[in-house]
Amino acid sequence: MVVIRLQTLVPGALEEVFDLARDLDFHMRSLAHTGERIVSGKRGGLIELGEEVEWQARHFGVTWNLRSRITAFDRPCSFTDEQVKGPFASFVHHHIFRREGKATLMIDDWKHANPYGPFGILAEPVLKRYVTRLLRTRNAALCKEVAQTEESKR
Repeated sequence: MVVIRLQTLVPGALEEVFDLARDLDFHMRSLAHTGERIVSGKRGGLIELGEEVEWQARHFGVTWNLRSRITAFDRPCSFTDEQVKGPFASFVHHHIFRREGKATLMIDDWKHANPYGPFGILAEPVLKRYVTRLLRTRNAALCKEVAQTEESKR
């Protein structure tokens, strides 16, 4: 099992950061470089408990489909998405949010199991770096979008 834990301080209100993190349209914008798009399930907007979305994106030169479901939801403190079908043997992504003064601490707890037995184990370091980079890219885009929203409010 591969575990990734990231903490990102986002310069915005707890509720605003929580909602942006579950906004499917934002997700597509933040990972546009992968060609990320929705192919079935919830088609856009804010995803809720029990809803599923199937993504298609290009990673490692290959087009992949991944279907996930929101399995836990406690607005504005946390939500969890889990793979229903896709390239991992499994994944669980806990999104946790805590107020930190006028900012929000966003915590990504990501766990996945690689497919393909021993071959998957050999690929773990590469896949862990790649997923970490994707999460950081999304988090940087989230920080930027929240900062722009806060700026436009002033």
